[in-house]
Amino acid sequence: MTDEVQDRIQGLVDASDVLLFMKGSPLFPQCGFSSRAIAILNHLGVEFESVDVLQDQGVRQGIKAFSDWPTIPQLYVKGEFVGGSDIMMEMYESGELAQLLADKGVTASA
Repeated sequence: MTDEVQDRIQGLVDASDVLLFMKGSPLFPQCGFSSRAIAILNHLGVEFESVDVLQDQGVRQGIKAFSDWPTIPQLYVKGEFVGGSDIMMEMYESGELAQLLADKGVTASA
């Protein structure tokens, strides 16, 4: 994996308060896990950006090394890796995800 890909991923992570690396787009997720991640974020009402890893093989492979996490989707909040859809679901159900967003100053959009 190249430094260029890592730098690009870091730039994407740094540019958004809430960023989801996913398969497909929020309107057309291309896997069940990405669909579930979108549903959680939508339910929490936060604004987020997404990156479709299917459009960029460099990012698709690079993000796994970047986070040291083997699967997609991957959620980042204020530059911090949170986890994949299973972790998001557990955190959502326990209230931890909403608390993390609040602690990081990410509020629901009006």
